[in-house]
Amino acid sequence: MLLDFMAKGGPVMWFILFCSVIGSAVFLERLIYFHRISVRVGEFMRGVGNLIHGRRYAEAQVEASATNGPVQRVVHAAIIRHSAPREELKDIVQEAGQLEVPRLERRLGMLASLAFLAPLLGLLGTVAGLLEAFQSMAATTGFTSSAEIANGIYQALITTAAGLAVCIPCAMAYAYLSARANAVVHDMERAGIEIVHLLMESRLQADIIEFGEARQRSEKR
Repeated sequence: MLLDFMAKGGPVMWFILFCSVIGSAVFLERLIYFHRISVRVGEFMRGVGNLIHGRRYAEAQVEASATNGPVQRVVHAAIIRHSAPREELKDIVQEAGQLEVPRLERRLGMLASLAFLAPLLGLLGTVAGLLEAFQSMAATTGFTSSAEIANGIYQALITTAAGLAVCIPCAMAYAYLSARANAVVHDMERAGIEIVHLLMESRLQADIIEFGEARQRSEKR
């Protein structure tokens, strides 16, 4: 069945098939990537927060680098510079998040291009098929039946249907993956804000403890 459609549609069908293969490969690769980097931000930040409250920064770094993901890398970048001022920590988190965005959006532009290109290829195949059909009709000196005309138009329209069949899934895949990328960006922003607050709270808590210990020593004297 597929080979029959490919033969009837002409050479353009092979380009449309190539777009379909590329689109499927990109979608599967990105789907696996987003599944691999997915993390429950709430649970992850609670675990890191407990370590930071105990001022166990080395363990918090190990926890953040245990799994390779954009959210974890943003948190890890802040923990490494945990003694930096608040504004500097914000800049570190923002820069780390900006570095992750191109990785999230990698190859999504290719899906959008395929969704735009496939129907144009289908239209090109249809126009070429119609031109060929009318050219054969003009070259025929005898009577041309309506069945022959309908058959020529049918073969020409195959490429349009094939182009739309590739365009629609590519557009849906692009929309879905873009939503996943935006969700990860939101998680990075959330984790970045929380890690800055956690580091500031742990620093304030340490200052209070040190002040209390110094006061106790002075009272003993």
